[in-house]
Amino acid sequence: MAFETYGELGEGRDNAVWVCHALTGDAHPASHQEGDPPGWWEGMIGPGLPLDTRKWFIVCSNVLGGCSGTTGPSFPHPEDGLPWELRFPPITVGDMVRVQRELARALGIRRFALVVGGSLGAMQALEWAAQAPQRVQRVLALAGPWASSPQAIAWNEVGRQAILLDLERKGTGVGGMALARMLAMITYRSNQEFQARFGRRERLAPAESPHPFALQYQVESYLHHHGEKLVRRFDPYSYLYLTRAMDFFDLGAHPEETWEKVRAAGVRVMAAGIDSDILYPAVEIKELVRHLQKRGIRAVYEEIRSLHGHDAFLIEKEATGALVEKALHM
Repeated sequence: MAFETYGELGEGRDNAVWVCHALTGDAHPASHQEGDPPGWWEGMIGPGLPLDTRKWFIVCSNVLGGCSGTTGPSFPHPEDGLPWELRFPPITVGDMVRVQRELARALGIRRFALVVGGSLGAMQALEWAAQAPQRVQRVLALAGPWASSPQAIAWNEVGRQAILLDLERKGTGVGGMALARMLAMITYRSNQEFQARFGRRERLAPAESPHPFALQYQVESYLHHHGEKLVRRFDPYSYLYLTRAMDFFDLGAHPEETWEKVRAAGVRVMAAGIDSDILYPAVEIKELVRHLQKRGIRAVYEEIRSLHGHDAFLIEKEATGALVEKALHM
């Protein structure tokens, strides 16, 4: 497992916060000192920031099945030393959390003051509460559902098919992953943002285009940029396995005894929706809260108002930071 820590674990070993990353994230949410490369949640972790390292011991690990240091399909198979690739076994969010629990034990953490994450990270945070309620005091689930919806699964499947078709044609899967990322970016942002940011502004004058299907609109250029950017740092096989794990996610699969333990442990959950999210709409996050409340769990709903869609939990630092601070004191 690849992981990073920030701050110091207190004598009571209960001042820890576990930060769970989203689909293409990694174990580096923030820089440790000046000159370090920025993390994916820069501005949220550090002295005087919402996750104040003078008070909290922050842990973030790369997920099982990832490609940034933790065992995944790009790792060598023990039998022949070649990458696992499609021989890698299917994994679930529950598997990811079981591995994280072993890391937490190795670090000597007794109980988490908060487990927080967005999207796939929210699924992990909620799964932490279900698997180890006695070790989790609070959960902040940002833009994550009770269960993946048919529409979310459908978007993931189209992205996976782009990768699999690439592989079937003896490609590396990289071109297919670029297409998958382009599709995903449409679900990560909102129509309102695209309209405000791009409108119908063109990138090239029509006369300059070598053929009708060359990039002409700025929104097209934006999508291609993000597709090309991802292939420089991510593995297509990890993309396949992690999106499938998100499809499998369903808290309703846990038996009633699980929720009895969560209830008895007094775990508190804050679930935050985003008003412009089309991947996991705010109505689904409200449904998550209703499911938890129905099972006697102390759960509250909050909402981030933003033009940025699903990615708002990464972009709206002030609003997200306020929710982190509120969750730490609920």
